[in-house]
Amino acid sequence: MADVATIRCRGCGATNRVPHAKLAQGLKPRCGRCKQPLPDAAAPLIVTDATFAAEVERSPLPVLVDAWAAWCGPCRTIAPAIDALAAELAGKVRVAKLNVDENPGTASRFDIRSIPTLLVIAGGREVDRIVGAQPIETIRARLARVVAPGRS
Repeated sequence: MADVATIRCRGCGATNRVPHAKLAQGLKPRCGRCKQPLPDAAAPLIVTDATFAAEVERSPLPVLVDAWAAWCGPCRTIAPAIDALAAELAGKVRVAKLNVDENPGTASRFDIRSIPTLLVIAGGREVDRIVGAQPIETIRARLARVVAPGRS
């Protein structure tokens, strides 16, 4: 079971296990409960004040949250690295994007004062914070600390 991605259905909230081999073949998975198409596990998930608790804090996987804004140059600079990490770590770490201008409640709750800020949430709590544009290698190394040893 180590070679599966865990994908949460946006329609019914069910957690689905999808083999990486099927994703690599280009197959489009559907929810086992409601049969709706599942979101792309290799793309960052957009979260809002309304969806943050369900999608991030209750996630069975650690979550890297990219707190950003459209006008932020450094945010745009690290966006390709965030997208690459989402694809690379699909099934091991969820990657989410939170627009701080559109979601001030969550930004305030986590005391985000500078962007980009990357929050690492595991088990419903913040376990790491990376402030400022960092190289992908630095972000990857920090995430390696929270990825469960049994996951591949």
